[in-house]
Amino acid sequence: MEAVVIDAGSKLLKAGPAVPDQEPAMVIPSQMKRTLEDGLVAEEIIVDPVVRGYITDWDAMEDMLRHVLYNGLGWEIGQEGQILFTDPLSTPKAVREHLVQMMFETFNVSGFYASEQAVLSLYAVGRISGCTVDIGHGKIGKHYSDDGVCDNII
Repeated sequence: MEAVVIDAGSKLLKAGPAVPDQEPAMVIPSQMKRTLEDGLVAEEIIVDPVVRGYITDWDAMEDMLRHVLYNGLGWEIGQEGQILFTDPLSTPKAVREHLVQMMFETFNVSGFYASEQAVLSLYAVGRISGCTVDIGHGKIGKHYSDDGVCDNII
């Protein structure tokens, strides 16, 4: 099973095999509908698992990743692969730890790596140092990377 790259944004989740010069295999909205049942009444609500680049609803994120990996990308239970996950700069340690725990315990991945979006953007064009601008649905970030490490926010 080849490695999968996942970029979970506030508006869209992009995922696909880690193959050079290939568009993501899946681009889906990050919003989900949940049905709340109260015995007599069922109500649908909209859930945003990712807000401003950060995961805020772990249950919804787990459901979305399960759909993406097993239904969209064709993973089979017991034969999971590796994941490269993009993170916003300054992701809190507790959030990253929770993500790693979910990947290994829930999805049984054989390898996992999370890296800052700014660094991965530079890697994608064959660079390890430079300035990147990340314009997303809920945030804009300008970052300087030196030898693959984001030193500061400009």
